Amino acid sequence: MRLALAAALLIAAAPALADSALIAVATNFRPVAEILAGNYAAVSGNTVEISAGATAKLAQQIGAGAPFDAFLSADAATPTRLAGEGAADPATQFTYATGRLALWTAAGGADLTDPAGALTAARHVAIANPEVAPYGKAAMETIGTLGLSGLGSKLVMGENIGQTQTLVASGAAEIGFVAASGLVGAGGTSWLVPQEAHSPIRQDAILLIHGTGNAAATGFLAYLRSEAARQVIEDYGYAAAP
Repeated sequence: MRLALAAALLIAAAPALADSALIAVATNFRPVAEILAGNYAAVSGNTVEISAGATAKLAQQIGAGAPFDAFLSADAATPTRLAGEGAADPATQFTYATGRLALWTAAGGADLTDPAGALTAARHVAIANPEVAPYGKAAMETIGTLGLSGLGSKLVMGENIGQTQTLVASGAAEIGFVAASGLVGAGGTSWLVPQEAHSPIRQDAILLIHGTGNAAATGFLAYLRSEAARQVIEDYGYAAAP
């Protein structure tokens, strides 16, 4: 009897079990998401695992039933579409960051005070595939804004913005359009593209149907809107959403 009573008291006194969540994250936001996941775990006790990839490919996986609980996209249109298809909760969608595009050379040889001239002089210009990557679409819009319609033969494309930065870092392309967030500590020379040169790179988050009722997933999305998270997001080159 005493043993049963002691066991019951121990169970009652034990903390609630922590929850865990699997979050799909656009490649460009992976480094920040991993930091935020660690910070969130420290304050909540919940565990968040990050799975990064190109936005379009992650959306395909979600549509095919991948067990992601939430999605941090590199655009706003993809979460909206997933909600329309019944794969996500439309009431949970919000902008967690606005991406910034940068023109970058790892070697630092190009004069980026004249970005149009640097692009014209380069033999190869790296961009993310505009068909699947929002940063690639913004790069193409920027090229148009600069009046450089003849760059087509020079373009080399990465599947996502991470691969695009690798093309420049490796020297496969002398210059390229990358996420400003990826240049923290990267060295080289960069030009921060004015935001009016392309459509806003609004990055939205949404709770997926698989994550309904998952406290770790809903808690992490709420944490993204906290002042502590906003500061980290801004420190990594994004404009934090208001």
